[in-house]
Amino acid sequence: MSLSNITSTHPVVFLLMGIPGLEHLHIWISIPFCSAYTLALLGNCMLLFIIQADAALHEPMYLFLAMLAAIDLVLSSSTLPKMLAIFWFRDQEINFYACLVQMFFLHSFSIMESAVLLAMAFDCYVAICKPLHYTTILTRPLITKIGMAAVTRAVALMTPLPFLLRRFHYCRGPVIAHCYCEHMAVVRLACGDTRFNNIYGIAVAMFIVVLDLLFVILSYIFILQAVLQLASQEARYKAFGTCVSHIGAILAFYTPVVISSVMHRVARRAAPHVHILFASFYLLFPPMVNPIIYGVKTKQIRERVLGLFLGKDV
Repeated sequence: MSLSNITSTHPVVFLLMGIPGLEHLHIWISIPFCSAYTLALLGNCMLLFIIQADAALHEPMYLFLAMLAAIDLVLSSSTLPKMLAIFWFRDQEINFYACLVQMFFLHSFSIMESAVLLAMAFDCYVAICKPLHYTTILTRPLITKIGMAAVTRAVALMTPLPFLLRRFHYCRGPVIAHCYCEHMAVVRLACGDTRFNNIYGIAVAMFIVVLDLLFVILSYIFILQAVLQLASQEARYKAFGTCVSHIGAILAFYTPVVISSVMHRVARRAAPHVHILFASFYLLFPPMVNPIIYGVKTKQIRERVLGLFLGKDV
């Protein structure tokens, strides 16, 4: 199929460059990417299997963890297979509509992950600050509503993007200087007035990151106040231990986001591959480390994993 063939407004296909400036290293770069993706698949599938198979884990904390694992599976699988195809086989072509679908899944599931992390902060808050009301507050219907709200918010915010991009004529060529279809990377190829896309993209990102992170921080302020009021040091350690895994997941998700955002604005003269490597790291790191964090720090999950490998109850 010729790249010159275009519809009335858009190319038939885009070309994903991979990591510009490091094309000669794609094979070597693929090794850590493939390893991390394999760990993400195995770890998150194992979490889902353990939580589904053990009725004792059908509690709010583990149901939120199952949501997080499912989101991480989709988030990593929406980009990594195509990235590896670029690195290994130089399969750079991606259909225009496939590009829009990839972009939709990438951004919407990132928003869902932020929402679930916020829900898990609320779970920690209720467990520590209102322990006597935990089961009456975090009921199964409420957890279902929280999950549906996370999906609805993400879909509502991201649905306009494919339609906004579809209306442009792409006169700057079909080559995307990235290893996956990211909103602003596609917008840069469009002709015409793209200000609304730019403003909408920044507004959504700021709304999600700032609002969700603000509520997470507020939750932990209340948690810290409650913990400091506990009489014994042992009770304080136990209460903090309840939140350690969640704090690790929060740092794994938001730290790369913040670093990538700062670099885009502060280090604009940095080589393009630096920005793209950070953006890819942001997609790959949380799905890989979340199962490790919860497997190591959560006793119930750790015992089930050991029992699964040893073939007996631990």
